[in-house]
Amino acid sequence: MIGVDSSKAWLDAWTAPDHAIRCANTAEGIADLADFVWEHAGDDGLVVLEASGGCEKLAFLQLWAQGIACTIVNPRHARAFAQAMGCLEKTDRIDARMLAWFADARKLIPTPPPSAQQAKLEALTARLRHVTHDIIVQKQRRSATTDPLALAQIGETLALFARQAKDISAMIAQSIASDPHWRAFDRTIRSIKGLADRTTAYLIADLPELGTLSNKAIVKLVGLAPIANDSGARSGKRRTRGGRASIRTILFLVADIARRFDPSLADFRDKLLAAGKP
Repeated sequence: MIGVDSSKAWLDAWTAPDHAIRCANTAEGIADLADFVWEHAGDDGLVVLEASGGCEKLAFLQLWAQGIACTIVNPRHARAFAQAMGCLEKTDRIDARMLAWFADARKLIPTPPPSAQQAKLEALTARLRHVTHDIIVQKQRRSATTDPLALAQIGETLALFARQAKDISAMIAQSIASDPHWRAFDRTIRSIKGLADRTTAYLIADLPELGTLSNKAIVKLVGLAPIANDSGARSGKRRTRGGRASIRTILFLVADIARRFDPSLADFRDKLLAAGKP
């Protein structure tokens, strides 16, 4: 196991018994990291990175491209493991070592990289979110000013963002239409009244596991499964935690829209509210 702590500028790697290297988080630095992996782990090595706001993505993709298996872990899990091991110190090298130990203890397996088509869709939906947010911000600024120059420039900015949103939406629709599995999923989503293009795009991009995992596994992955909180004779209240916040936001909005068109969903919502489950 090779633990790699990633930041915007550096990649710190560690593997047993006590080999370490610091490389720049660039294509050249990642090539040096690959040499380190081949030297100390060979074909059986697994590189373990933690999600670091995207700082880990370049290394993850380039190492896979060179035939080196990688996986990405939740930083909260890795930090909790380090604390459980009595390691309260935190440096880049220590974090890399803890990642390697964590992967070994959990017997982690490789996480395959997304296909080029999946990666493109993720990039498009991320950009669509940014543009949509920017439109909201500009409208708020427009409502807060009466200055003619500001209003004119905000109007130009809104027109630009509107064109970009339209173009991105068209590219997303084309991408979904080009994949048989995505087309089938799109038809299924559209069969629910009130749901449309963006719902499908965000679900496919942010939850590619749909269709490959059980319903219970998906619910837990998203963070909607109540977590057991029992001990001895005590039966504690179960609450949801963790998971993918972006998907939960989408599903909340989708459920609120769909229940207006589907009486069965509205009845189910009322039953949940009556049971104290908002």
